[in-house]
Amino acid sequence: MTGAGYTLKAFVAALREISASAADAHEILERVKPLARQLAASADLHARLNRQCDEAQGFGFQLLHEEPDHTLCVAALSWLPGRGTPPHDHGTWGVVVGVEGDEVNTFWLRTDDRSQPGHAAIEKLQEKVFPPGAVIVLMPDIIHSVRNDGDEISVSLHVYGKNINFTGRSQFDPERRSVVPWIVRQN
Repeated sequence: MTGAGYTLKAFVAALREISASAADAHEILERVKPLARQLAASADLHARLNRQCDEAQGFGFQLLHEEPDHTLCVAALSWLPGRGTPPHDHGTWGVVVGVEGDEVNTFWLRTDDRSQPGHAAIEKLQEKVFPPGAVIVLMPDIIHSVRNDGDEISVSLHVYGKNINFTGRSQFDPERRSVVPWIVRQN
């Protein structure tokens, strides 16, 4: 099933099969990417979106599916206008697809030797705008930040190998040159 008729249920079944049979994260990402794009365009996903945002964190995290062991996480993130995230990693592979509005992603490179706990030096590599239908694939150690420069709430579909709150992921502060664990509030 493709496009508008694709369902979350069909996507989760395919995700389970891919994760069980793929050799590594790169293969998973390549196989999940086109299916996530289909789900992002589907009527089923659009009917499920609550578009609720947490004012304090600047975005909402709507959990759509997660296995009992916290693997194979599917979520819709809704971004408040003018808001976003600090630089962060995920600690797991990820596929992100634009659903509504543009999402600006800034990619960062960690340049310190990781020898000092709590210390991290990062530098900006590039910034790219991802419109609806555009897909980003992320390996566990990729550092990026996200923001919504639009005037309306934007939405993106996120698929992770494991729920990001269970990966030990980090957020980075480029000015303070620090790194700390990061947990997001889910709605």
